[in-house]
Amino acid sequence: MAGAHSAKGASLISAGRSKEGVAALERSIRLDPRRSAVRFNQIALALYFTGEYDAAVDAANRAIRSSPNYPNSYRWLAAALGQLGRIEEAKQALENAIAIAPASFRMYVRERAPWRRPENHAHMLEGLRKAGMPEE
Repeated sequence: MAGAHSAKGASLISAGRSKEGVAALERSIRLDPRRSAVRFNQIALALYFTGEYDAAVDAANRAIRSSPNYPNSYRWLAAALGQLGRIEEAKQALENAIAIAPASFRMYVRERAPWRRPENHAHMLEGLRKAGMPEE
């Protein structure tokens, strides 16, 4: 049951229905808190896409506490902190995202994942550039 809510949440977020996606992911976490890192990461990206940067920072930090070696959470943390103008913290999160998984960073940031909406990808890049992402 938790997996179904997680998949529903991710699908809704990809479809541009972030608020509904977050609700499904929160239900998934309540049903099965063991896989919360990935779900909190998805919540962070949904909140980021809706411009709720403070809440995105909180969700990303919860994901990082659950799984400190999961690189995607650092990426959303860096982007949200960049948007908030918290540049020093953003740079550290960005460094962590790249250091933990440089190939993943290249694949999901430098190249747009096929399921990521172009406007959301551009929004993510904007936050990462504010965080100090180097241009290639």
